[in-house]
Amino acid sequence: MKLARLPFAAVLLTAVLGACGGEPPSRAPDAASVPTGSKTALERNAADANRLVGEGTDDLKARLAALKGHPIVVNQWASWCGPCRAEFPYFAEAVRRHGDRVAFVGVNYMDSREAAQAFLEEQPPGFASVYDRDGEAARAIGGGRAMPTTLFIGRDGHEHVKLGSYADAAELETDIRRLLLAPEGSS
Repeated sequence: MKLARLPFAAVLLTAVLGACGGEPPSRAPDAASVPTGSKTALERNAADANRLVGEGTDDLKARLAALKGHPIVVNQWASWCGPCRAEFPYFAEAVRRHGDRVAFVGVNYMDSREAAQAFLEEQPPGFASVYDRDGEAARAIGGGRAMPTTLFIGRDGHEHVKLGSYADAAELETDIRRLLLAPEGSS
């Protein structure tokens, strides 16, 4: 499947200038959902693993901005999505393998908060997820068109969107290595 490239700056600019398509701004992120302090950005992000942190586009953008300069994998998922459930173990394995150099963030898409949290407890992926009740956060970063969707953001801000699920852990591993860990200029 061919991966689309979207400029990271355009995504951030949309959030700042467009106020998410005219929606009123969401509440400010709580202190726990925006990584700060003496730990590295990756460590702060990982500290929120396996739970819902924040809600909506503003909180997702804040989390991604805090991770700017690091390779990032964003997985759009829902508890009601069979393919999402099937690929969660692949992401958990990828987090164990690459979590010290790649940030992983989830976007819980159009789900109930209770079902999402129960699923995270049942099948912990190793990453934090922003709750996206209306789907606007996912759409703001190129998601919302297929379930699941995975967004790869390189250190340089280049983005690649994969629509649909991963068939196995090896396919996800190939994309992480090719899109995020390959030497610059080789992907």
